[in-house]
Amino acid sequence: MMEKLSAEEFDLNYKNVIGRLERAIKKSGRDKSEVTLLAATKTVDTDTINYAIDKGIEYIGENRVQELLSKYDRLKPAHSHFIGHLQTNKVKDIIDKVEMIESVHSIKLANEISKQAGKIGKTMDVLIEINIGGEDSKSGFSPEETENALTEIAKLPNISVKGLMSIPPATDLPEEARKYFRNMYKLFIDMRAKNIDNSSMSVLSMGMSNDFDIAAEEGATLVRVGTALFGKRIYT
Repeated sequence: MMEKLSAEEFDLNYKNVIGRLERAIKKSGRDKSEVTLLAATKTVDTDTINYAIDKGIEYIGENRVQELLSKYDRLKPAHSHFIGHLQTNKVKDIIDKVEMIESVHSIKLANEISKQAGKIGKTMDVLIEINIGGEDSKSGFSPEETENALTEIAKLPNISVKGLMSIPPATDLPEEARKYFRNMYKLFIDMRAKNIDNSSMSVLSMGMSNDFDIAAEEGATLVRVGTALFGKRIYT
């Protein structure tokens, strides 16, 4: 869990995050409309999330199915993404509750999303998760597997592939993530150039609290920010 944030603390954090993001976007020569801020709301209480929505947060993302379900009925309207590791047997629980699943890490998961979306007559927007650092501890396709995965997943009914997402290796020095973001952007552009049917390659989701400004400089179109907005999480 996390300590409840005061309105004043959130306002200051939000101002700082927007400032960091706008400076990074300006440095990259892009327009601020090109990068979406998503609030990662793991462990954040619904009152705080609703306050954030009132203050201008339009996109929220949950990492855990059970937590998403426990908050769902109490949240104000917002664009809701699932951004965590998703098991195939949990897809049915969230298929009608999110607009996008960012963490499609296997063909098996994509097939289940297609199946469950079809049951409710929905086309689910998805991002393909890339293990850009080649870490054994992380899910996702390798860069070399991306084209084949994209081609196969894009063939599935009731799925629309909108782009790629990645979490680079953890580091104490945010600047060290830059090379991974650059590699992700190159992969993103390469996949866009393939013009694979049913894939728009319009979303590149990368960057979190410690490095989202660097990600924005290197081509991210969506950044997932939790701690920098809501404070440090306290696990029990």
